[in-house]
Amino acid sequence: MLKTNQPNDQPVTVDVLQQIKPNCEAAFEQVLADLIHAAETFEGHLGVSVFRPSNHANSEYRIVFKFDRLSHLRQWENSPVRHRLLERANRLTVNSGQFQILTGLESWFTLSTQGAITPPPRYKMLFVSLLVIFPLINLLNLGLQPLLGSLPPLLRSLIVTVIMLFLTTYVVMPRVTKLFSAWLYPKPKA
Repeated sequence: MLKTNQPNDQPVTVDVLQQIKPNCEAAFEQVLADLIHAAETFEGHLGVSVFRPSNHANSEYRIVFKFDRLSHLRQWENSPVRHRLLERANRLTVNSGQFQILTGLESWFTLSTQGAITPPPRYKMLFVSLLVIFPLINLLNLGLQPLLGSLPPLLRSLIVTVIMLFLTTYVVMPRVTKLFSAWLYPKPKA
């Protein structure tokens, strides 16, 4: 097990693609709810996003777990409760599914409709990040200056940074990634 606060003990996103057996969706939904509830009780759990099949012909679920540290994810992965719940889930799935752990900026560049996530080239991530972060940080600085002007500079910077990262991660970047998806994830030429 990794020790916390090590350089490689960074925030992680776990991307799971799972194909459900026909007529097992309701039972899988119950197991999934139990898995999510159990994960929420573990230290470092930051949330779960579930992308359900868009049509009945495709029974593939995408489940995205977020943890604040890799070591906390490992504690969840090695827990008896998770193993029991996965045994229940495995009876309802076509195969073991696809599982991927992402760290860093790659987790900003995820689309709910993709298969296993292959991050775009770094120069593309840098360009899109710059398009998002530069205007956002300037707008936040201008907008919050009247409210935060009396605070010490480091505290102002911390508040603006936290708001900027929250907005980038949960509001702006998912929409911008979708907008630039054709450039970030070009379809292979046949």
